[in-house]
Amino acid sequence: MNETVTLTDLTIGYQTKQHTAVVAEHLNGAIMSGELTCLLGRNGIGKSTLLRTLSAFQPALHGDILLSANTPTPTPVTQLTDKQLSKLIGVVLTEKPDVRNMTIEELVGMGRSPYTGFWGTLSKDDRRIVDEAIGLVGIGALRGRYVHTLSDGERQKVMIAKALAQQTPVIYLDEPTAFLDFPSKVEVMQLLHRLAHEQQKTIFLSTHDVELSLQIADCIWLMEPGILSIGTPRQLADEGALGRFIAHKGILFDAQTLTIRVTE
Repeated sequence: MNETVTLTDLTIGYQTKQHTAVVAEHLNGAIMSGELTCLLGRNGIGKSTLLRTLSAFQPALHGDILLSANTPTPTPVTQLTDKQLSKLIGVVLTEKPDVRNMTIEELVGMGRSPYTGFWGTLSKDDRRIVDEAIGLVGIGALRGRYVHTLSDGERQKVMIAKALAQQTPVIYLDEPTAFLDFPSKVEVMQLLHRLAHEQQKTIFLSTHDVELSLQIADCIWLMEPGILSIGTPRQLADEGALGRFIAHKGILFDAQTLTIRVTE
């Protein structure tokens, strides 16, 4: 495992000509390759803002995000072009793709756009990579289906396959299990864990599925007001961070078994 994304005294938020709104500051940490890392935190704490900043969709207010994947030395995201970033970072958003009359194979093929040039024509090698991505996610039986006919779980797998076809070392996902039934949530999380380990990808996702994260994630990033705690689920439980986050009136957290129970 290697550090592929490093945050150095990062401050995130929004800036206009009249006002600067700080969402979180003094964030420091490293995201590792070959691990599934889950970002937890309450609504409004800044998870989506952090993901957008990591993805270079919005600028940081202060500090650096360094990428060490496929670069000779750690490089600030701000020094990379859009073309370079598209070959380093894949992003899977919560929003459902609003596309019709496009097959799964065609949508996954769009992941090759950083490499295909202006016309977007797929070469024989591009098609092989698309086939591999479809196979890795296990959606071969769907390849001829139209995107709008898929279930939410199937559609999420297609978007993950599209990110794999992009062949980036880093993949960020914003709430990838939102809108899914429980078996589909488990399946998607297990898929991401397997891809991180087998493909040595750096996979970082935000989620509200706390119990699943505690069971499946290799590493947890827990955002609280003024605090970013990083570690394995066991480490964060032993430090008391998970107890602070989870335990409330009517909710019990067992730090020994990493389980959550709702009381009457």
